[in-house]
Amino acid sequence: MEIKKKPLESLLIKATGPDCNLNCKYCFYLKKSALFNQTKVHRMNAEVQEELVRQAMEQSGDSISLAWQGGEPTLIGLDFYKRAVELEQKYGHGQMVGNGLQTNGTLLTSEWADFLKEYDWLVGISLDGPEFIHNHYRLDKGGHGTHAIVEEHAKMLIDKGVAVNAMSCVTSFSVNYPEELYNYYKNLGLNFMQFIPIVETDENDPSRAADFSVTAEDYGRFLIKIFDLWIKDFQSGVPTTSVRQFESVFYNYVGLTAPECTLMKTCGPYVVVEHNGNVYSCDFFVEPEWRLGNIMDGDRLIDMLNSKTQIRFGLMKAQLPMECRRCTWLSKCYGGCTKDRIKDPHDNKRPRFCKSFKMFFSHAHPILNDFAEQWKKKQDYNRNGSSKFGAGVYDATNEFK
Repeated sequence: MEIKKKPLESLLIKATGPDCNLNCKYCFYLKKSALFNQTKVHRMNAEVQEELVRQAMEQSGDSISLAWQGGEPTLIGLDFYKRAVELEQKYGHGQMVGNGLQTNGTLLTSEWADFLKEYDWLVGISLDGPEFIHNHYRLDKGGHGTHAIVEEHAKMLIDKGVAVNAMSCVTSFSVNYPEELYNYYKNLGLNFMQFIPIVETDENDPSRAADFSVTAEDYGRFLIKIFDLWIKDFQSGVPTTSVRQFESVFYNYVGLTAPECTLMKTCGPYVVVEHNGNVYSCDFFVEPEWRLGNIMDGDRLIDMLNSKTQIRFGLMKAQLPMECRRCTWLSKCYGGCTKDRIKDPHDNKRPRFCKSFKMFFSHAHPILNDFAEQWKKKQDYNRNGSSKFGAGVYDATNEFK
């Protein structure tokens, strides 16, 4: 099979590596500190930052998206990101640059908000819902809940006009409260929502998933309820809230490539750059096997993105059992995220959320299919085959990745 060379369009950057000021019970990335045990504190230095931004700008085309994550990326300080913007301007060649910050929100200040607004950064804030849900797992180092400060800072971002999404981790606990979650975000003014199902292997028993992992049946019921709430809020055929899963899957309904990698046929459309310049296939696979190189050793981002290792990683997603390959919904979900199969030790060939997807599509397909037919009738495709969402459906192009 001929593999088309991928353009450098997005990067996920770990400026503070696995360091975080919280100790969320379901976090998988804190454990990555074992890979970087030369130092206790992990921060991207000025030389790595400049080489990263230089390569990103020089090797990308008309646009590039830089997602700054952690750990907790704000630990490195605001001046680091001010310099990132200066470097983007220095090495840019007239392309569009999108910056995103995924943060737990605890360290944000008014000065942060002003900067994020001025340069039009998109912020994903980890807020798991109302207090009784958020504080169930999202605790600080002392074991205290963090809801009050995160909610306060989310409101500050909204008041200052910062583009902000709610990043909601769906666990075995929170999955039972879809209506409370949806209405909480909506009432808070967080009308852009992303729900992330949590699956991790039990540390004490590697033959099973951790207790906080959400089950397929529960997640299926959760998606259906959130979908119904989303549809109920439509006004004159247009949604008043944005739920990333539904807008992303809509791309597959109209024959376009979904912006969310979990819904692509193969994955690997971006790479992860760690604080020391190491480059990996995916943030869920920051492991020696999937280390692609290091930007400080002469390795180029565009070459690592198109390396044999990255291609092999991307094709892993399509290695699905016959049940999936014969499934009615394969072209809509493509098996979901590869890591969900691997983190579920009971059956790492069958997608953990296979039943979830079947439940959801059986329920939502008539409505999504009708939307797709309306959209196809209204669109005027340009020469590149791309298009803009017309009135009566929705625009899913401004999402956090």
